[in-house]
Amino acid sequence: MPSVDDILEHIGEFNFFQKQTFFLLALLSAAFTPIYVGIVFLAFTPDHRCLSPGVAELSRRCGWSLAEELNYTAPGPGAAGEASPHQCRRYEVDWNQSALSCADPLAGLAANRSHLPLGPCRHGWVYETPGSSIVTEFNLVCASSWMLDLFQSAVNVGFFIGSVGIGYIADRFGRKLCLLVTILINAASGLLLAVSPNYTWVLIFRLIQGLVSKAGWLIGYILITEFVGLSYRRTVGIVYQMAFTVGLLALVGVAYVLPHWRWLQLTVSLPNVFFLLYYWCIPESPRWLISQNKNAKAMRIIKHIAKKNGKPLPTSLQSLRPDEEADEKLNPSFLDLVRTPQIRKHTLILMYNWFTSSVLYQGLIMHMGLAGSNFYLDFFYSALVEFPAALLIILTIDRLGRRYPWAASNMVAGVACLASVFIPDDLRWLRVTVACLGRMGITMAYEMVCLVNAELYPTFIRNLGVLVCSSMCDIGGIITPFLVYRLTNVWHELPLLVFAVIGLVAGVLVLLLPETKGKALPETIDEAENMQRPRKNKEKMIYLQVKKVDNPLN
Repeated sequence: MPSVDDILEHIGEFNFFQKQTFFLLALLSAAFTPIYVGIVFLAFTPDHRCLSPGVAELSRRCGWSLAEELNYTAPGPGAAGEASPHQCRRYEVDWNQSALSCADPLAGLAANRSHLPLGPCRHGWVYETPGSSIVTEFNLVCASSWMLDLFQSAVNVGFFIGSVGIGYIADRFGRKLCLLVTILINAASGLLLAVSPNYTWVLIFRLIQGLVSKAGWLIGYILITEFVGLSYRRTVGIVYQMAFTVGLLALVGVAYVLPHWRWLQLTVSLPNVFFLLYYWCIPESPRWLISQNKNAKAMRIIKHIAKKNGKPLPTSLQSLRPDEEADEKLNPSFLDLVRTPQIRKHTLILMYNWFTSSVLYQGLIMHMGLAGSNFYLDFFYSALVEFPAALLIILTIDRLGRRYPWAASNMVAGVACLASVFIPDDLRWLRVTVACLGRMGITMAYEMVCLVNAELYPTFIRNLGVLVCSSMCDIGGIITPFLVYRLTNVWHELPLLVFAVIGLVAGVLVLLLPETKGKALPETIDEAENMQRPRKNKEKMIYLQVKKVDNPLN
């Protein structure tokens, strides 16, 4: 009997139905951006200083500029590499006393300022920003700065738990149901986050967003790759990820117009409410229905696709039957990802590459941002680099396959990180060029791992495989801030050295995976196990069933 890919060749591999569905899911991809990288704008930390009662009045009376006010009333700079003391410490001085002069108010209190006692910022802080962020509203600075790290870690913990749990549900109960549930929860938690009264509720709703948002993005990716034909699968996978890059550019513009974090959070959450209309626009994946022996529903959807595309469905393709040897539908299990040798190897290598992509992608942005002066422009330029990365994939992936461009992109990122260690600071143009090259390389690797991951697993565990492996990028996201900022305190270039080693190892491991260029998606475990061997010319079964292993695992 014919496969789903054979049917799509007759009713359209990328016609009106697939284009419409792709556009809708691409909007979902772009809307994921504020959750993944929105902390840059929602929780930015502006320059700040201790609020000292009486200083503002004294400054107005004396006619000081801001620079003069800081010079006369705030502690001076600390040792190299340390935060300025005025951000977290203040002079223990009563600034309301009338004896203070405008020329040098502290001269009459001590011959040397270093002898004046310093204390914590008991009255809060003054933030030099026209807008607001979670940091400025809840004072997540100085002794409370760890709460900002917790805010970012919470969403990555949510990514990790949600990807694994929802991935299982999607393979067990269907892609569409799971997609709609994640959209509903994401919309509700995003709107509630915008009106949260305190930090605790902000943290809770941020965690909930993490639990569902990334899983929804990946389910959309799985859906579109299962709706299109073999010859278009690669292109839609890449462009789906390019929609995320478009979301990056849109986020910069919205954040620039709305510098207050609550209005920004509300604005970027509203699209998820409209995504609930997808209930009437996007059907269930026929591949998943067939894998669950729901052939009648699968045939109704296939006929719907054919009607939308204006293509007739041949009579010979309108009869679907389950495997005669199968007496029950397959239920995905985590053990299926490691039960057989080849799939086990695929799983381990894919998990490491997801981890590598996350650490290098986020780490390079953080490391470059340490010296950034205008984070709106820095963010915009870094997003632009991702378009040529996607273009290079499109130009090379059909000519060279998946493995070699993927391995090369990891190695380019690793070499770029290593080269940056030895480039002197005065050659800034060269450092920026090499950094952009590394960003381009890891962006290619990130897009490639998402593309190939879906191509290495059989249908009934494909969604589970993608979400479990990709959960390692959430582990990377949790540790990357600590990796960058802690190692930078030891040596500014040490994170780059670590990134170089991680990237080069990932490039070598990719070469151990099979090439998936021009191959149909595996539908059974046997097909996934034999991907490195030439397939025999035999009739392909449209349903997805395998026998259970008789010998249980110990």
